[in-house]
Amino acid sequence: MTSKPNLIILTGAGISAESGIKTFRDMGGLWENYSIEEVATPQAWRKNPQLVLDFYNARRKQLLEVEPNDAHKILVDLENAFNVWIITQNVDDLHERAGSSNVLHLHGELKKVRSESNDFLIKELDGWELKMGDLAEDGAQLRPHIVWFGEAVPKIDEAVEIVRTADFFVIIGTSMQVYPAAGLINYVPNGCKIYYIDPHAEEASLNGVKIIQEKATIGVKLLANELLNL
Repeated sequence: MTSKPNLIILTGAGISAESGIKTFRDMGGLWENYSIEEVATPQAWRKNPQLVLDFYNARRKQLLEVEPNDAHKILVDLENAFNVWIITQNVDDLHERAGSSNVLHLHGELKKVRSESNDFLIKELDGWELKMGDLAEDGAQLRPHIVWFGEAVPKIDEAVEIVRTADFFVIIGTSMQVYPAAGLINYVPNGCKIYYIDPHAEEASLNGVKIIQEKATIGVKLLANELLNL
């Protein structure tokens, strides 16, 4: 009995967009006339925490209204033939809701909150609304469990180790402009086949990468057909 090959997948906003989740790019870098710097940075939290809470409460509320799409579901189906690890830049839970077994969130999780004083005091949020005065076990205000712009990415080392095991590496729905996530491609082993699925993928100058210039739902279907017929 042969062991299944390792299929490592890096997903970005493009895979969630088809479920109806707005991306920062879709919003033109603005949210109700506020720039991302005003709602998604540590400085924003210190300056106006209520505005930051409002922003993420709105994102959570929207998450309740959307469902995983065909791209998410096909990645689950690929677990029958591959050891699949999903490394995602997305903070939604659509991969989990689709049924994916192994998901690593690089940039945090929308449905979780943590102490503003202790990054390790993390818990699931009941419902979608986090309020000022909602406290962690240590008595500090709870904040979104999100890696904001300017903050370190705690799980990047774990992601690197996963990528080092890849027999196949697939990038879906990301511009490859956000670091350190975009740098994960540099840790792919020699001989690993790399695919890049994105409507704007032609803009990327990635050597030795098979480009599928489609949105996620179409591109993942094409990818699955190819991988399952190798």
